Amino acid sequence: MIISHKHKFIFLKTRKTAGTSIELALSKVCGPDDIITPVSKYDEPKREELGSRAPQNFLVPIFKYNIKDWTQSFRQMKRRRFYNHISASEIRRWIGQKTWDSYFKFCVERNPWDKAISRYSFVNTLAENKMSMEDFLNQDAEIPKLTNHALYTIDGQLAVDRVCRYENLSQELEEVYKLLNLPDIPPLPNAKGGFRKDRRPYQEVLNAKEKELIQTICQKEIDLFGYIFED
Repeated sequence: MIISHKHKFIFLKTRKTAGTSIELALSKVCGPDDIITPVSKYDEPKREELGSRAPQNFLVPIFKYNIKDWTQSFRQMKRRRFYNHISASEIRRWIGQKTWDSYFKFCVERNPWDKAISRYSFVNTLAENKMSMEDFLNQDAEIPKLTNHALYTIDGQLAVDRVCRYENLSQELEEVYKLLNLPDIPPLPNAKGGFRKDRRPYQEVLNAKEKELIQTICQKEIDLFGYIFED
Protein backbone atom coordinates (compact mmCIF):
# COMPACT_ATOMS: atom_id res chain seq x y z
CA MET A 1 0.00 0.00 0.00
CA ILE A 2 1.25 3.47 -0.83
CA ILE A 3 0.06 6.92 0.18
CA SER A 4 1.92 9.52 -1.84
CA HIS A 5 1.64 13.01 -0.40
CA LYS A 6 4.07 14.13 -3.10
CA HIS A 7 1.74 13.11 -5.94
CA LYS A 8 -1.54 13.00 -3.98
CA PHE A 9 -2.54 9.42 -4.67
CA ILE A 10 -3.36 6.31 -2.66
CA PHE A 11 -2.69 2.86 -4.06
CA LEU A 12 -4.73 0.20 -2.26
CA LYS A 13 -3.15 -3.20 -2.60
CA THR A 14 -5.61 -5.98 -3.38
CA ARG A 15 -4.79 -9.70 -3.36
CA LYS A 16 -3.52 -11.63 -6.40
CA THR A 17 -3.70 -8.63 -8.72
CA ALA A 18 0.02 -7.84 -9.26
CA GLY A 19 -0.20 -5.55 -6.23
CA THR A 20 3.35 -6.18 -5.06
CA SER A 21 4.77 -5.51 -8.51
CA ILE A 22 2.84 -2.24 -8.78
CA GLU A 23 3.87 -1.19 -5.29
CA LEU A 24 7.56 -1.81 -6.00
CA ALA A 25 7.36 0.26 -9.20
CA LEU A 26 5.42 3.13 -7.63
CA SER A 27 7.91 3.36 -4.77
CA LYS A 28 10.38 4.84 -7.24
CA VAL A 29 8.41 8.09 -7.61
CA CYS A 30 7.62 8.53 -3.92
CA GLY A 31 9.01 11.33 -1.79
CA PRO A 32 10.51 11.24 1.73
CA ASP A 33 7.19 11.95 3.43
CA ASP A 34 5.18 9.30 1.56
CA ILE A 35 3.93 6.13 3.23
CA ILE A 36 5.26 2.87 1.80
CA THR A 37 4.41 -0.44 3.46
CA PRO A 38 6.84 -3.39 3.58
CA VAL A 39 6.47 -6.43 1.33
CA SER A 40 7.96 -9.88 1.85
CA LYS A 41 11.68 -10.39 2.48
CA TYR A 42 11.83 -12.11 -0.91
CA ASP A 43 10.46 -9.09 -2.78
CA GLU A 44 12.22 -6.23 -0.98
CA PRO A 45 15.50 -6.87 -2.88
CA LYS A 46 13.58 -6.33 -6.13
CA ARG A 47 12.54 -2.91 -4.87
CA GLU A 48 16.19 -2.06 -4.27
CA GLU A 49 17.14 -3.29 -7.76
CA LEU A 50 14.61 -0.85 -9.23
CA GLY A 51 16.17 2.01 -7.30
CA SER A 52 12.88 2.53 -5.48
CA ARG A 53 12.41 3.84 -1.97
CA ALA A 54 12.42 1.31 0.85
CA PRO A 55 9.42 0.97 3.23
CA GLN A 56 8.98 4.15 5.23
CA ASN A 57 6.59 6.13 7.45
CA PHE A 58 4.23 3.16 7.88
CA LEU A 59 3.81 3.47 11.65
CA VAL A 60 0.55 5.24 12.49
CA PRO A 61 1.11 8.40 14.58
CA ILE A 62 -0.09 7.79 18.12
CA PHE A 63 -2.21 10.94 18.15
CA LYS A 64 -4.41 9.33 15.47
CA TYR A 65 -5.29 6.31 17.66
CA ASN A 66 -8.83 5.67 18.80
CA ILE A 67 -9.86 3.34 21.64
CA LYS A 68 -9.74 0.30 19.37
CA ASP A 69 -6.23 1.19 18.23
CA TRP A 70 -4.98 1.64 21.80
CA THR A 71 -6.54 -1.66 22.85
CA GLN A 72 -5.02 -3.58 19.96
CA SER A 73 -1.65 -1.89 20.40
CA PHE A 74 -1.47 -2.88 24.08
CA ARG A 75 -2.68 -6.41 23.36
CA GLN A 76 -0.09 -6.99 20.65
CA MET A 77 2.61 -4.92 22.37
CA LYS A 78 3.45 -3.05 19.18
CA ARG A 79 2.54 0.14 17.32
CA ARG A 80 -0.34 0.28 14.88
CA ARG A 81 0.81 0.48 11.27
CA PHE A 82 -0.29 0.77 7.70
CA TYR A 83 0.09 -2.63 6.07
CA ASN A 84 -0.11 -4.45 2.75
CA HIS A 85 -3.79 -5.27 2.37
CA ILE A 86 -5.23 -2.53 4.53
CA SER A 87 -8.84 -1.55 3.87
CA ALA A 88 -10.09 1.78 2.57
CA SER A 89 -11.95 2.42 5.83
CA GLU A 90 -8.79 2.05 7.92
CA ILE A 91 -6.78 4.31 5.63
CA ARG A 92 -9.46 6.98 5.70
CA ARG A 93 -9.65 6.86 9.50
CA TRP A 94 -5.91 7.30 9.92
CA ILE A 95 -5.23 9.96 7.28
CA GLY A 96 -8.46 11.89 7.82
CA GLN A 97 -11.47 12.64 5.66
CA LYS A 98 -9.98 15.78 4.08
CA THR A 99 -6.86 14.04 2.78
CA TRP A 100 -8.85 10.98 1.74
CA ASP A 101 -11.26 13.07 -0.32
CA SER A 102 -8.55 15.13 -2.02
CA TYR A 103 -6.26 12.25 -3.11
CA PHE A 104 -6.76 10.02 -6.15
CA LYS A 105 -7.43 6.48 -4.95
CA PHE A 106 -7.00 3.40 -7.12
CA CYS A 107 -6.58 -0.36 -6.97
CA VAL A 108 -6.78 -3.42 -9.23
CA GLU A 109 -9.41 -6.15 -9.46
CA ARG A 110 -9.34 -9.47 -11.28
CA ASN A 111 -11.73 -12.07 -12.64
CA PRO A 112 -12.63 -13.95 -9.43
CA TRP A 113 -12.32 -17.46 -10.89
CA ASP A 114 -8.85 -16.74 -12.26
CA LYS A 115 -7.91 -14.95 -9.04
CA ALA A 116 -8.97 -17.93 -6.91
CA ILE A 117 -6.71 -20.26 -8.88
CA SER A 118 -3.81 -17.85 -8.41
CA ARG A 119 -4.43 -17.71 -4.66
CA TYR A 120 -4.73 -21.49 -4.46
CA SER A 121 -1.45 -21.95 -6.35
CA PHE A 122 0.33 -19.51 -4.03
CA VAL A 123 -0.97 -21.07 -0.81
CA ASN A 124 -0.67 -24.70 -1.92
CA THR A 125 2.91 -24.26 -3.12
CA LEU A 126 3.97 -23.03 0.31
CA ALA A 127 1.86 -25.52 2.31
CA GLU A 128 3.37 -28.67 3.78
CA ASN A 129 0.11 -30.56 3.38
CA LYS A 130 -1.17 -30.14 -0.17
CA MET A 131 -4.90 -29.85 -0.72
CA SER A 132 -7.38 -30.05 -3.54
CA MET A 133 -8.94 -26.91 -4.98
CA GLU A 134 -12.31 -27.81 -3.47
CA ASP A 135 -10.83 -28.33 0.01
CA PHE A 136 -9.01 -25.01 -0.33
CA LEU A 137 -12.23 -23.17 -1.21
CA ASN A 138 -13.93 -24.59 1.88
CA GLN A 139 -11.30 -23.31 4.30
CA ASP A 140 -12.81 -20.70 6.60
CA ALA A 141 -9.47 -18.89 6.93
CA GLU A 142 -9.11 -18.50 3.16
CA ILE A 143 -12.61 -17.34 2.26
CA PRO A 144 -12.05 -13.65 3.23
CA LYS A 145 -8.78 -13.62 1.25
CA LEU A 146 -10.45 -14.75 -1.98
CA THR A 147 -12.49 -11.57 -2.25
CA ASN A 148 -11.09 -8.02 -2.41
CA HIS A 149 -14.45 -6.27 -2.17
CA ALA A 150 -14.05 -5.17 1.46
CA LEU A 151 -10.69 -3.54 0.71
CA TYR A 152 -11.93 -0.92 -1.76
CA THR A 153 -15.44 -0.32 -0.41
CA ILE A 154 -16.73 1.46 2.69
CA ASP A 155 -20.12 0.45 4.06
CA GLY A 156 -20.63 -1.58 0.89
CA GLN A 157 -20.07 1.38 -1.45
CA LEU A 158 -17.16 1.79 -3.85
CA ALA A 159 -14.67 4.10 -2.12
CA VAL A 160 -11.93 4.54 -4.75
CA ASP A 161 -11.76 6.67 -7.86
CA ARG A 162 -10.66 3.90 -10.18
CA VAL A 163 -10.54 0.11 -10.16
CA CYS A 164 -8.14 -1.05 -12.85
CA ARG A 165 -8.83 -4.39 -14.50
CA TYR A 166 -6.05 -6.94 -14.13
CA GLU A 167 -6.94 -8.36 -17.54
CA ASN A 168 -5.90 -5.08 -19.17
CA LEU A 169 -3.38 -3.98 -16.58
CA SER A 170 -0.65 -2.33 -18.65
CA GLN A 171 -3.03 0.01 -20.48
CA GLU A 172 -5.03 0.84 -17.36
CA LEU A 173 -1.93 1.66 -15.31
CA GLU A 174 -0.56 3.79 -18.11
CA GLU A 175 -3.78 5.82 -18.07
CA VAL A 176 -3.53 6.27 -14.28
CA TYR A 177 0.12 7.30 -14.49
CA LYS A 178 -0.71 9.92 -17.13
CA LEU A 179 -3.64 11.20 -15.09
CA LEU A 180 -1.36 11.64 -12.06
CA ASN A 181 1.53 12.94 -14.18
CA LEU A 182 3.88 10.38 -12.66
CA PRO A 183 7.40 10.48 -14.10
CA ASP A 184 9.65 7.56 -15.03
CA ILE A 185 7.63 4.62 -13.70
CA PRO A 186 9.76 1.48 -14.25
CA PRO A 187 8.30 -1.67 -15.85
CA LEU A 188 6.54 -3.94 -13.37
CA PRO A 189 8.92 -6.48 -11.80
CA ASN A 190 7.86 -10.11 -11.67
CA ALA A 191 6.97 -10.39 -7.99
CA LYS A 192 5.38 -13.67 -6.82
CA GLY A 193 4.99 -14.80 -10.41
CA GLY A 194 6.41 -18.30 -10.15
CA PHE A 195 3.83 -20.05 -7.99
CA ARG A 196 1.22 -20.89 -10.63
CA LYS A 197 2.50 -23.81 -12.67
CA ASP A 198 -0.79 -24.74 -14.33
CA ARG A 199 -1.31 -22.01 -16.93
CA ARG A 200 -4.50 -23.41 -18.42
CA PRO A 201 -7.50 -21.03 -18.59
CA TYR A 202 -9.64 -21.12 -15.46
CA GLN A 203 -12.48 -22.70 -17.45
CA GLU A 204 -10.31 -25.79 -17.96
CA VAL A 205 -9.14 -25.97 -14.34
CA LEU A 206 -12.33 -25.56 -12.33
CA ASN A 207 -15.16 -28.07 -12.11
CA ALA A 208 -18.81 -27.07 -11.68
CA LYS A 209 -18.77 -27.21 -7.88
CA GLU A 210 -15.59 -25.13 -7.61
CA LYS A 211 -17.05 -22.61 -10.03
CA GLU A 212 -20.14 -22.19 -7.84
CA LEU A 213 -18.14 -21.95 -4.61
CA ILE A 214 -16.05 -19.10 -6.03
CA GLN A 215 -19.16 -17.36 -7.33
CA THR A 216 -20.73 -17.50 -3.87
CA ILE A 217 -17.63 -16.13 -2.17
CA CYS A 218 -17.06 -13.35 -4.71
CA GLN A 219 -20.65 -12.47 -5.57
CA LYS A 220 -20.27 -8.82 -4.56
CA GLU A 221 -17.46 -8.04 -7.00
CA ILE A 222 -19.11 -10.17 -9.67
CA ASP A 223 -22.21 -7.98 -9.36
CA LEU A 224 -20.22 -4.75 -9.13
CA PHE A 225 -18.02 -5.30 -12.18
CA GLY A 226 -20.12 -7.68 -14.25
CA TYR A 227 -17.66 -10.57 -14.24
CA ILE A 228 -18.91 -13.74 -15.90
CA PHE A 229 -17.62 -17.27 -16.16
CA GLU A 230 -16.91 -17.38 -19.88
CA ASP A 231 -17.46 -20.79 -21.46
